[in-house]
Amino acid sequence: MKVINTFLDGVKVLEPNLFGDHRGWFMETFNSSSLKELGITNEFIQDNHSYSAEVNTLRGLHYQLAPKSQTKLVRCTKGSIFDVAVDIRKDSPTYGKWFGVELSAENKKQLLVPKGFAHGFLTLTNDVEVQYKVDELYSPDHDRGIIWNDPSINIGWPSTEQPVLSDKDQKAPQLKDADNNFIYGEQI
Repeated sequence: MKVINTFLDGVKVLEPNLFGDHRGWFMETFNSSSLKELGITNEFIQDNHSYSAEVNTLRGLHYQLAPKSQTKLVRCTKGSIFDVAVDIRKDSPTYGKWFGVELSAENKKQLLVPKGFAHGFLTLTNDVEVQYKVDELYSPDHDRGIIWNDPSINIGWPSTEQPVLSDKDQKAPQLKDADNNFIYGEQI
């Protein structure tokens, strides 16, 4: 597996090794020992799987407060998404900055979104399935969000159309008003 570091500390793109022949292909999507050798030491304890029927569905920007914060390892197994991580660690040199990458069933890339980052994605096709691992269980009491179009973050979403949003995501606050207990340099 190849790991590509981004300009956001801890956010990484993972590209699996693909082995193919006349029958099709094989890849290893997760191996804790291999990831540890690459410096990714999270103990993932839950797998999540989402389905979005329509193109231009936006999920996010989501995170959980500490002590229930989550690192996510995200991949798209059907269709294509534009996946985004936003640094929400107060006092970080990249606070409020975002990184986005296309994840698709075709390119097989994965995105590692560490604790202290908000996460969201926009579907680029119909019938999209996204699977991701987390290193902490879901906690409704710690679940938070930031509005997808916060002008202070200014994410370059690939569509200018109004996205399909949940009620919760439509009502999310801007980063400046969001409940956030992440501080750069502190253990989460």
